[in-house]
Amino acid sequence: MLPSTKQRKKLPPDKEVLSEVKISVWRNKDELNWTIAMPTIFHTLDGQNSRPGIIYNYIYLKEHNRRERAGDTQTGIHLRDTAIPPNTAEMNKLLQNGVTTFGKKLIRKRTVDIANEKSNFARCLSTLDLIALGVGSTLGAGVYVLAGGVAKLEAGPAIVLCFLAAALASVLAGLCYAEFGARVPKAGSAYLYSFVTVGEIWAFTTGWNLILSYVLGTASVARAWSSTFDNIIGNHISNFFKDKISMKVENILADYPDFFALILVLLLTGLLAIGVSESALVNKIFTSINLLVLAFVILAGFVKGDTKNWNLTKEDYINHTTSDDKEKVGVFGSGGFAPFGFSGIVTGAAACFYAFVGFDCIATTGEEAKNPQRSIPISIIISLLVCFVAYFGVSASLTLMMPYYLLTEDSPLPDAFQYVGWEPARYVVAIGSLCALSTSLLGSMFPMPRVIYSMAEDGLLFKPLARMNKKTKTPMIATIVSGIISAIMAFLFELTVLVELMSMGTLLAYTLVAACVVILRYQPDQLGSHCTDTEMVKLNGSEVEKSEIDVQEHSVTDKENAFQIRNLLFPSFNYPTRVSGRIVYGGVSVISIVFISLCVVLAYKLNDILSGSSVWITVCALLSLLSIFITVVIWRQPESNAQLHFKVPALPFLPLFSVFVNLYFMMQLAAGTWARFGVWMLIGFLIYFLYGIRNSVEQQEDVAEKSWIRGFDGGNASLLKRQVN
Repeated sequence: MLPSTKQRKKLPPDKEVLSEVKISVWRNKDELNWTIAMPTIFHTLDGQNSRPGIIYNYIYLKEHNRRERAGDTQTGIHLRDTAIPPNTAEMNKLLQNGVTTFGKKLIRKRTVDIANEKSNFARCLSTLDLIALGVGSTLGAGVYVLAGGVAKLEAGPAIVLCFLAAALASVLAGLCYAEFGARVPKAGSAYLYSFVTVGEIWAFTTGWNLILSYVLGTASVARAWSSTFDNIIGNHISNFFKDKISMKVENILADYPDFFALILVLLLTGLLAIGVSESALVNKIFTSINLLVLAFVILAGFVKGDTKNWNLTKEDYINHTTSDDKEKVGVFGSGGFAPFGFSGIVTGAAACFYAFVGFDCIATTGEEAKNPQRSIPISIIISLLVCFVAYFGVSASLTLMMPYYLLTEDSPLPDAFQYVGWEPARYVVAIGSLCALSTSLLGSMFPMPRVIYSMAEDGLLFKPLARMNKKTKTPMIATIVSGIISAIMAFLFELTVLVELMSMGTLLAYTLVAACVVILRYQPDQLGSHCTDTEMVKLNGSEVEKSEIDVQEHSVTDKENAFQIRNLLFPSFNYPTRVSGRIVYGGVSVISIVFISLCVVLAYKLNDILSGSSVWITVCALLSLLSIFITVVIWRQPESNAQLHFKVPALPFLPLFSVFVNLYFMMQLAAGTWARFGVWMLIGFLIYFLYGIRNSVEQQEDVAEKSWIRGFDGGNASLLKRQVN
């Protein structure tokens, strides 16, 4: 922020300039010699008389022999006029500086002032509201469908271990979100977390993919809700539209236009536009019904279940299959609690991981929660715990009630109740399924406009999307636009092929948030703030004596700036410095590349490794050792002692393990998903480079600063901004 007139403090006339660095300025073929007063003490000459300068985070240039060399009294030389000599070497340097400037634009960070920034949202959400939002968004239709397919084809009764492993992996991501929720209690979720830590281009990438995930999630859940309701009433809706308005286009359009899904999304869009408290009330009602139904399912399963179904043998498979299927018995595994072995548990855990996607919507409520720094971390952890208990209990009761190989992939719970003779219970399950889909739909729609609003407010998306309704205090335009897009997609498109894209965007966000936690915890400055309160008092104090800057205290010493190899494992200071922060930043970047390489090998050469291939085992061993070394280097760096309401424990090990797990799951996605991801990112980068990079709030602030610099003192002095790292 530029200094106001009141903040500009006069320098005593007898104050000497700390140091001077001479440069040459070319203007109208005349060379003007200037000196830079460094580092924070300023002095100007108007060509005749010496006069005091000001103290702030800026430096002045003073001109020598202006009248003799320039022959006029105008000294208003703009920054862009400097250092433009008529020789190739300097032109190349100028080009290099231009590339460097462009690169800095891509990684410029958002500065967040939690104490002074005002929110346009209404703070009306309690901790219970956030827990209901997280549980409702996460505990969707997957609990009624996913368990059947994973148990039958991948894990058997060991599906309970799959959900345990998936829950632990999700908790790692949840802990990282919880810390950032306590640190940056604002709307934007992973988008904002990336912006304040790793820069603008990564923030845009994260936000753009979150939008994709939420839009596709909303559309797919809406179609699932419509399909479930249609199934309950005997498929009359789908049969009617298939006969009257068929529009099947393979892998693109659906069999028929889903008017029911269209209306459902538009209705919920209207509900969200009306206000947050009304939406939260509806969400709590549906979530409560869903939890009651799941509690009934779990209790019924343990009452009617048989532990023998967790110890089946091949003979049991043969006795329960028809003669035509006896040769296919091998697909059911080898018997026991884990019939598909360890590899089946790992594969099943990867599938179950996506059942826990959704809790991140809590992180978008930073400006609507009553006490976000406390309630967001608590809500995330409790939501994941509740969801794990529900998934674990349902999968256990399901495999106890019925042999896992007899389960159906589409409707396992109704079939299980029919198997034990409780067929009327299928209607209870149907009600719970609709409630789960309703809360999941709200959970997908709620964060979508808030991410769009945050990006538009920062100038990375079109500004009208950041307009707020003053009465309801909701991002009205963003809510309506995102709702209409989701409704159209639910109405027309077959989204089965695109569902994995939802996972891609979410996993990318999880990865960046975990990496950002590591980076930020080892930096000397928090959230882009360059000055402590004491420093600002000394810079802006009312007394002249407070302008006497203690260089020993506020400037980084040569020793702190000097990098030595020994600093990798033996830092020179017990507090974060710029060098230690850069070591961590570089370490996280390098270990991410190593993790990607290791995950690619594990994803595509796992069978060769398990079969004893010495080449790939050696590759994995080397990559693993390198990962361990980099982790130790990061661990040895001094950690920030900033006081937060919540911190991720066991830093940096848990966040880095979360990065590895997320990258591994991303490598499991199909090549077609990566291709569609590339197309989506191409569209996003076109928007960013043609609009966002020019209209970013950070860009506008840079332009404003330069305008103030060029116009200062009526053009009689030039001003340079001092960059503080």
